[in-house]
Amino acid sequence: MSSLRELQSPIQQELKEFEKHFEQAMISSKPLLDRITHYIVKRKGKQIRPMLVFLCAKTIGPVRLETHNAAALIELLHTATLVHDDVVDDAHMRRGFFSINAIWKNKIAVLVGDYLLSKGLLLALEHEQYKSLQILSTAVKEMSEGELLQIEKSRKLDITEDIYYEIIRQKTASMIAAACAAGAASAGGDEEQIKSMRSFGYAAGMAYQIKDDLFDYGYSNIGKPTGIDLKEKKLTLPLIYAIDQAEPSEGKRMISLIKKKNTKRSTKKEILNFVNLHGGLEYAVEQMNRYKNNAQEIICNFPENESKRSLYNLIDYMISRKS
Repeated sequence: MSSLRELQSPIQQELKEFEKHFEQAMISSKPLLDRITHYIVKRKGKQIRPMLVFLCAKTIGPVRLETHNAAALIELLHTATLVHDDVVDDAHMRRGFFSINAIWKNKIAVLVGDYLLSKGLLLALEHEQYKSLQILSTAVKEMSEGELLQIEKSRKLDITEDIYYEIIRQKTASMIAAACAAGAASAGGDEEQIKSMRSFGYAAGMAYQIKDDLFDYGYSNIGKPTGIDLKEKKLTLPLIYAIDQAEPSEGKRMISLIKKKNTKRSTKKEILNFVNLHGGLEYAVEQMNRYKNNAQEIICNFPENESKRSLYNLIDYMISRKS
């Protein structure tokens, strides 16, 4: 499997320029905001979404100023949603560092998220990138809808497999699809190319989230499940499938355990054994690979170049990662 550095090789120069472009977009004249945005910039993640913007653009045509603006826009909006997510989830850590709400409390964190959101929208308007604005605004709307749907369903824990797919399509895949579509649009792609890149992003995002849900069970490609987090009362694909395969009484017992947020080691072990017994992990891996194959089939339809090959291999990286 290719390393992240190898996958970035076709866009190394673009990513260096993006660093400066993104930092510039984050600057504020207000000292508190400037201090917080500096904290965010210095603790950024793998930046998969900006990578997708540049790789999708370069698969279709030359990288332009519009591409850099689209990458900054997607990262601003993505960062805003992470800041808000940490408030909603009462999470105090993000990527191994204290979250914004842990240091500056919820009120400031919400306002910082709003600020980043507005900065992204203004960036698109200032450069008259209305197509990017439409693509990203739609993604933010879908993410909000997906989050609310998950909250609604977590109360009764009546999530079916179809509802699970709808939640992760909106919550996770929509932003990845938007990055791909915005990248294609920024390089002058036609409607068919933008549509294909969006479909590629949706399939990649679905595979990416199913992999994340497998992590919840301690699953990796080199070992066996070691644990499960019951605090959020989430029903994800391995458990949904196992409940569907089990006797109704067994399924009800599992749902009851999750509703009670029972975090005892014995409870976690019982749920893991249940999921394993009924093939939940294997089924989730199978579906993850189905989405992976779909994404790679879509990207194969584009003309051959180095960026296209990186996109193809990036899907393997996204589902083989260990964190």
